[in-house]
Amino acid sequence: TGATCKAAPGPPFGDMTTKAQALEAVRRSGRALLEQSDELRADRDVVLEAVKNHWYALQFASEDLRADKDVVLQALKISEQTLQFASEELRADKEVVLQAVRMNGQVLQAASQNLQADREIVLEAVKQNSNALRHASSELRADKELVLTSLKRNGNTLRYACEELRANKEVVLEAVRQSRYALNDASRELQADKDVVLEAVKQNAHALRYASTELRADKEVALAAVKQTYQTLHLLGEALHRDQDVLLLAVRSPQGEELKECFW
Repeated sequence: TGATCKAAPGPPFGDMTTKAQALEAVRRSGRALLEQSDELRADRDVVLEAVKNHWYALQFASEDLRADKDVVLQALKISEQTLQFASEELRADKEVVLQAVRMNGQVLQAASQNLQADREIVLEAVKQNSNALRHASSELRADKELVLTSLKRNGNTLRYACEELRANKEVVLEAVRQSRYALNDASRELQADKDVVLEAVKQNAHALRYASTELRADKEVALAAVKQTYQTLHLLGEALHRDQDVLLLAVRSPQGEELKECFW
């Protein structure tokens, strides 16, 4: 009986893939980079083509390419989200991180701790997205000027400021001018500060729910709230529910006609 000839086993599928085939695959799906050989996952053209399809593909690139500044900078032009897959060294590189946070301040989260404490970096991040303040170092969340920059864009970021600044009247006034919810994050002392509460209520009557019990029973504050909407009546102190001036102004508020049949 003649010997049966068997073909020698070929290389794994990934090793048989040519660069052209890999490029075609990653154009269809960035995740296809994961299925490529080590050699192709270390190929700049293939990796950048995969990232163009979807930013998360950078995580499947070789360690060397994720540490290659030129590759990462090109990837960041495609999507700032790729910063999270860059090497630790590049996430501590000021040029790289600046490019990323100028596109999306929230990616400050992926930066090194040293750069989260870098005022220039954090300021750029906050200017692009005020919520980036949450990823800043504790020292910078205590920086009044920087916090005010954030608050002018979004009063809700008061919650990320340090305790001392949440008890600072100037800071809290800026916050409540921007958001009805900001009063909730102010110190108890400022929730009981009539100037602050009036400013908050003038911006949005529903901010009254975050005021102190004493100020919710204050007639001047009550009038400022019900003038905007009768729907704040339930937030007032009990004695004000029967106050004729308050009820009259509530009836005159938008949609306040609905109250007439209840009280008159």
